[in-house]
Amino acid sequence: MAATREQMTDEDRKALVVEYLKAFDRAGVTSDGGSILDLFADDARVYFPKWGVATGRDQIGQMFGDVGGTLKAIEHHYDEFNWVFTGGDVLAVEGTSHGEHRDGPWKAGEPEHGAGRWCDVFEIRDGKIQRCFIYLDPDYAGRDTERYPWLAGQ
Repeated sequence: MAATREQMTDEDRKALVVEYLKAFDRAGVTSDGGSILDLFADDARVYFPKWGVATGRDQIGQMFGDVGGTLKAIEHHYDEFNWVFTGGDVLAVEGTSHGEHRDGPWKAGEPEHGAGRWCDVFEIRDGKIQRCFIYLDPDYAGRDTERYPWLAGQ
């Protein structure tokens, strides 16, 4: 017997991504009180810069704990998102955020070269996130400037 696949629209995928990002804004809790990990397939893969690729909910939970443990607060700017749909299971969302890292606050655009701009690429099937690769500068507080001549001394 062949496995059945849940038919999803771009709007279904978008809604799942928004739920995922809002769960981050709520320290990993979904709108129904569940865990952000419930949004992922059992064998999902997530990439975060300077951490690497986590495979499966246990490793993803470890990654989110490691990264989330450095954040005091985060808020995504939903009205500024740019969505890219492929007509298939893959989509990308580009956006901005602000918040507070253990090393200090950040806000996209303040300064212009600082943290807060990001892009995530998702693969979503059967109502679950199969893959999420996160592209951003993990130096939220903007302290890593000495290695970049155009930032040194700012």
